[in-house]
Amino acid sequence: MKVLVVDDEELIRQVIREYLEASSYEVYEAKDGIEAIHVLKESRVDLVILDIMMPNMDGYTTLKEMKEIQSVPVIMLSARKEEYDKLLGFELGIDDYLTKPFSPRELMARVKAVLRRGKKEPEDVYIRRDFVLNFQGHSLKIAGEEVKLTPKEYELLVYFIENEHIALSREQLLNKVWGYDFYGDDRTIDTHIKMLRNNLGKYRDWIVTVRGMGYKFESEE
Repeated sequence: MKVLVVDDEELIRQVIREYLEASSYEVYEAKDGIEAIHVLKESRVDLVILDIMMPNMDGYTTLKEMKEIQSVPVIMLSARKEEYDKLLGFELGIDDYLTKPFSPRELMARVKAVLRRGKKEPEDVYIRRDFVLNFQGHSLKIAGEEVKLTPKEYELLVYFIENEHIALSREQLLNKVWGYDFYGDDRTIDTHIKMLRNNLGKYRDWIVTVRGMGYKFESEE
């Protein structure tokens, strides 16, 4: 898998490269948007890690031009934490957003999650013990019995599994499952999480509360 890292800070590019190469990814680098566009015109890549604040061409402009060259997943990096920046990024088509300073291990988890979501497999099934989620069939079975989930509960569960071991904020869950134009609040998430946990029965504890942030999915395997 080929990953393009676009950031004007050489040290950040170096750290990300080391972690990516340790996981057997092939890495391209660009110090600004202009270089990134040149790389994409010359090579096919599977993922772009893109900084927002860069000289010559910022991340948003780069993102718009990239989408005209290749349809490629994008994880955006930024030192800016304002909601506007995140929403704009998602509206322009990014797949994930990580604020600086960040943990390289968390970035790697997000890289793997985004690439996993991008795989189009005809029979994609998630199995842990007698917990079986069939993505193609939109069905969940526990101990051979089908579990009845509402559409939103199912979408929440799929998003959790696609991002297993990654802490997800309530804001992320609202944006990804309900959409960016939804004007609900944290109670919407908490209520659906409670119902989903009840439906998961003996596996309810796999949805872990992350105090002060949100939730994450942690199976026992």
